[in-house]
Amino acid sequence: MRAEEIGRLKEVALGEVKAAKTIQELESIRVKYLGRKGLLPDIMGALRDLPAGERAAAGLAANAFKEELGATLQVRRCELESNRASGPSRLFDPSLPGRWRPLGSMHPVSMVIEETVRIFSRLGFTVADGPDIETRYNNFEALNTPDHHPSLDPTDTFWLDDNKILRTQTSPVQIRVMLSQKPPVRIITPGRCYRRDTTDATHSANFHQIEGLYVDRNVSLADLKGILAFYAREMMGPQVRVRFRPHFFPFTEPSVECDFSCHLCEGSGCRVCKHSGWIEIAGAGMVDPRVYTKVGYDPEVVSGYAFGMGVERIAMIKYGIEDIRMLYENDLRFLQQFA
Repeated sequence: MRAEEIGRLKEVALGEVKAAKTIQELESIRVKYLGRKGLLPDIMGALRDLPAGERAAAGLAANAFKEELGATLQVRRCELESNRASGPSRLFDPSLPGRWRPLGSMHPVSMVIEETVRIFSRLGFTVADGPDIETRYNNFEALNTPDHHPSLDPTDTFWLDDNKILRTQTSPVQIRVMLSQKPPVRIITPGRCYRRDTTDATHSANFHQIEGLYVDRNVSLADLKGILAFYAREMMGPQVRVRFRPHFFPFTEPSVECDFSCHLCEGSGCRVCKHSGWIEIAGAGMVDPRVYTKVGYDPEVVSGYAFGMGVERIAMIKYGIEDIRMLYENDLRFLQQFA
């Protein structure tokens, strides 16, 4: 093909590029002329058959064709992409059916919190909330925690400036509520807590607690044991076993630990329950009279109980989760099981 014929073909190709309306049409034109089996490679291959006097001019024309067509294709592609971005109405067909997105699922921690709130709401408890950043007084002193207690050590607690901390428990919410109202008080306080803890199968530095407080006249330890046993059956089913062990907490006296039977080994012993057959769920007890004096209550008139439980450990028992770390790895294959 001589130089004149190449020039005429170039004008035809450039006209086709400018007339293209879609990216797909533009790509077809590129393949037609510049593709591996396109017209331009054929022309370049046929140059050797031209007479020597015409070969140089035809080669220059073919190279000019290739460069100009490539540049024009690029400019037109940018124009079409810009039109598509700025003019969505051209691409939107209102007659098409909508695209339904699948619904997400609740996280197992959120599911346990919601179910716990429902159970205790039936018993007259209301939900109270408080800040994650707390004062030393609300988190320790008002709860009868002595200055030498190991929980105040920086190796156990995240300390901030001005004697502020990341709360180690949701118990400070109980102090805030008692300072703001008179008995009776019947609340639960779900929330996030923070401790400098080594992460393993049952522990995490960032976890959730649900604490409860009931203060009124003539409240007894039997009331506390009854309500926790009721909660265990409602949350886990009638097959779960519950046990109470004597313990010590600065803000309750007497104090107990509440354990649920292990979900994996059913009491025979495994690494999750540390081969005991039980998983510690709640610390509880009768509110220490010295806490009442901190909030202005008369310990000779009122009595009450408090309890706190780990949400993640309840989720592990309820849903058969072997390792607490699975709750925070954001693995969709794991989380989609709870849809």
